[in-house]
Amino acid sequence: MTKARTNASVAPAVGRNMIINGAMNLSQRAVSVTGLGAASGYFTVDRWKILRDATAGRFTMTQTADGPNGISANCLKLDCTTADASIAAGEHIILRQPIEGQNVQRIGKGVVGAKQVTVSFYVKASASFTFGCELFDVTAERQCTKLFSTTTDWVRNEITFPPDVDDGSSPFNDDNTNELELNFWLHAGSTFTGGTLNTAAFANQSSANRAPGIDSIFSNTANNFFLTGVQLEVGPVASEFEQEDFSTTLAKCQRYYEQSYDIGTFAGATTQSSVEAIRQQGSNGVTTVQFKQNKRAAPTMVYYSSASGTSGKARNNDAGADVNCASLNNGQVSNSVVISGADEAYLHYHYTADAEL
Repeated sequence: MTKARTNASVAPAVGRNMIINGAMNLSQRAVSVTGLGAASGYFTVDRWKILRDATAGRFTMTQTADGPNGISANCLKLDCTTADASIAAGEHIILRQPIEGQNVQRIGKGVVGAKQVTVSFYVKASASFTFGCELFDVTAERQCTKLFSTTTDWVRNEITFPPDVDDGSSPFNDDNTNELELNFWLHAGSTFTGGTLNTAAFANQSSANRAPGIDSIFSNTANNFFLTGVQLEVGPVASEFEQEDFSTTLAKCQRYYEQSYDIGTFAGATTQSSVEAIRQQGSNGVTTVQFKQNKRAAPTMVYYSSASGTSGKARNNDAGADVNCASLNNGQVSNSVVISGADEAYLHYHYTADAEL
């Protein structure tokens, strides 16, 4: 009995990691996307967003099977394809995970007793670089950044951030809004690098102090950056990376984004079975999409013909033609779909539902 109690006391706590898909195991939208750097958004690995401004640099973002043995088979890879040696002041590229306020209440931010938090991650690159790891308090606009270095081998970085008790503001909002961001600064101009790195304590954000001292992923087209095993947890010590069942990761990610396509098949594909609806009699038919997971908020819906992959369409198999398909009423649990066309037809479609922060 004593031994059992001892083992229980040292066993890693399930759910301590506030990062979703830190092992880079799930990539619903696509496995690889080229030509990135012209816009912000979610492109490949679930829950990992690219933030960009003004840069002429371009890169390919890929979920690749090159993770460190025993941690994850997968990692996120950024591969520079167009260099940007002339960096304008306002440029930046950030790899970000935004986190809901109700998922970071354990930090106790903004009040006496606020806790330290530790970020740990496995990283490698094509050469030795220095980049920035930042925690950003969205509502209070406070931040702290720590630098880290890369080598050509996988290295685990463990970075502890101080508690934030000095801003006089309330704790993180306990809701579904974006309250805390984990940012990896990979490229920035003087607007963000021209000051003094704010590393010792959280402070009201000053753009110039967010990323001084970082290198640029766009310095050469030979540059690659690899990341996996990302963990954000309460306390001053990084614990072993929390291994999570794929089904658990999938359910967490589907709160923010889901698709009717099989994993590994993407929007516009026509090679798998689709959602089927039998039209009610009349000029328009109405059916319902029941989401696989309740969404963070009412999602943005996009429908695709199961035959052509054309967006905003369903397939009338009886007529052998695409017909219009659109949302009628949209909620966090389900979506009503209105489909136009001939009466009493069998209709097939795919969809994506996006409720990302």
